[in-house]
Amino acid sequence: MNKNLLEYEMKKRKVSIGEMCSMLGLSRSAFYRKCNGGSEFTLKEVKMIISYLKLDNQTAIFFEEEVS
Repeated sequence: MNKNLLEYEMKKRKVSIGEMCSMLGLSRSAFYRKCNGGSEFTLKEVKMIISYLKLDNQTAIFFEEEVS
């Protein structure tokens, strides 16, 4: 999860954290926990974010390349 890129896309579209939490049905603490890697967004939540923000390149936000 690329938190900075998600925040950038939200700011670009003037979507507040409160608005995003409300749309997802999450508390702020749950949203921050997911953004910071404490837990993961569900597939349904990812789809909702992509749709709500009308994202073109969602892969860069939700799927970071792991290097071994």
